[in-house]
Amino acid sequence: MIVAGEASGDLHGANLVKEALKAAPHLSFFGIGGPRMREAGVETLVDASEMAVVGLVEVVAHFDVIFHAYTTLKRIIRNDPPDLLILIDYPDFNLRLAKLAKSAGIKVLYYISPQVWAWRVGRVKKIGRVVDRMAVVFPFEVPFYEGKGVSVTFVGHPLVDTVRPTMTRAEALAGFGLDPAVKTVGLFPGSRKSEIRNLLTTILDAAGLLKERFRDLQFILPLASSLKMSDIVPYIEASGLHVKVVEGEPYDVMQVCDAIITVSGTVTLEIALMQAPMVIIYRVSPLTYAVGKRLVKVEHAGLCNIVAGERVVKELIQHDAEPGKIAEEIARILNDADYAAAMKKKLGMVKERLGHGGCSEKVAQLALEMLKA
Repeated sequence: MIVAGEASGDLHGANLVKEALKAAPHLSFFGIGGPRMREAGVETLVDASEMAVVGLVEVVAHFDVIFHAYTTLKRIIRNDPPDLLILIDYPDFNLRLAKLAKSAGIKVLYYISPQVWAWRVGRVKKIGRVVDRMAVVFPFEVPFYEGKGVSVTFVGHPLVDTVRPTMTRAEALAGFGLDPAVKTVGLFPGSRKSEIRNLLTTILDAAGLLKERFRDLQFILPLASSLKMSDIVPYIEASGLHVKVVEGEPYDVMQVCDAIITVSGTVTLEIALMQAPMVIIYRVSPLTYAVGKRLVKVEHAGLCNIVAGERVVKELIQHDAEPGKIAEEIARILNDADYAAAMKKKLGMVKERLGHGGCSEKVAQLALEMLKA
């Protein structure tokens, strides 16, 4: 059984499954995932796109879907248990599943740690009780878990292997119908429907301000695999802006961008690996933010800044995530070549801290060892 609750987990889960099947073609996988995991051969009982929500209020709104997914997997764990449970991120859901699996005698491999080093540190004890092995993607997570007595292996970050453009920059510009003589701003509103509702209008309003400031400017938006065109087109039409929407090929989109407006999340690491200058924005419900502000123990919201250990990229969170401030930062990146170059250089250091590749193969090997044991 393998469980990934959102688009990034779907990608990493698919690559893990492919590597496992290369080594052991007789294996079968089922659980929660998206289109990439289905393509890799996973029987998805619940679609990950229905599970991808963030925040207390947002989770309550999707409670029926999440509860149905949980009860479906719970029934299987009790009545027809798998030989191994692989969990990918998505902690509030997955740690409950891990507890069920542990009580049923099923070994649990947790790939991509919950960010317990950022908030809710107390969950480490629970993880130690219900997870047999952690496969972590950041080097600083190893001493953190070892210090708590949790079995842990650093496998590197999967994005090091997957963040690769498929075309040259010139080919991508031509393929997307963009003018190579005009600066390009990328709009990255996230992979969750809740992010689209909360942030896309703000991003488009910022783009509108930039269009007023720069006569020649073009916009491009990569559509996440968990979303449909109908999820975003109404917002773009309402904005009156011309935005090139691209399905797939996110890294080709990143490489043509002179600057990017992005939501916080894994995508900031992907953009960092492509060394594209960006501004990070995020906004959740006031209740979620009020609770989170009390619990979060790290200085930065963006993963690229956390890995770098400094504020490489400007973060505009909650009330700061407003069109004027977003447009101002993007304008600075576009106008100040030295500022943009310094940001690119520091983003280059992020890649050096994320391992040397082969992550999915390493996790697959851990899974096979646990199955054999």
